[in-house]
Amino acid sequence: MSALKRFFVDTVAEIAVLSGEEFEHAKNVLRLSVGDEVILLDNSGVEYTAVISACEKRQMTLNVIGQSLGDKEAKEEVALLFGYLKNADKNEFIVQKAVELGVKRIIAFSSEYSSAYMNENKLERLNKVSKEAAKQCMRSVAPTVEYCETLEKALSLAAGYENKLFACEFAAQSKANIAALKGSTAIVIGSEGGFSREEETLASALGFASVTLGKRILRAETAAVALTALVMFSLGELGDNEGAGI
Repeated sequence: MSALKRFFVDTVAEIAVLSGEEFEHAKNVLRLSVGDEVILLDNSGVEYTAVISACEKRQMTLNVIGQSLGDKEAKEEVALLFGYLKNADKNEFIVQKAVELGVKRIIAFSSEYSSAYMNENKLERLNKVSKEAAKQCMRSVAPTVEYCETLEKALSLAAGYENKLFACEFAAQSKANIAALKGSTAIVIGSEGGFSREEETLASALGFASVTLGKRILRAETAAVALTALVMFSLGELGDNEGAGI
């Protein structure tokens, strides 16, 4: 038996309503109808089992019959801050993989070498990708994708994290031991042009440790996924390796 289909809604009570794109997907793509059972998500971490009780022209009404706490969320708080890229597909790729890997906060930013511009529609699209990825990998929470116009503003949002990693292609060696990470972690990846020396200095002043991903220069989207995966492995979120080194 296949897993129940999952949908995000704004609020859940004894009666819930599915509308908008989620409704269109349920009705026109999945062909769900009265009597079908689904999972509703309200980004609280709780999963609500519900049965479709009515299907109208523009919405579905559902009766909630049970609830449980989702068990797919990462134990540690991990944030990914990435330089917004020119290619829309690459930005979506980064968001999708970050959600799949368990990242809880995603922040896109513009920096000195950035040459792409964010707008409301693009940000809305990235948040849609986040929800789609969360449903696909069975998460209960879809991280909200945020945007900062400057690197400094983005870095300031990570002030409370215990570990702060700043991926820098010209770093001679890593100033943090990724294999020994414990606790909340913020990861910073640049755009296509990387970071300037001044930006590295700024990050260092704000408590970020520059790290290198080896002698080969990685594409921005590759670096984002690679470093996030390394961090999640070190934190025990990939497999049963909790407490293991790399």
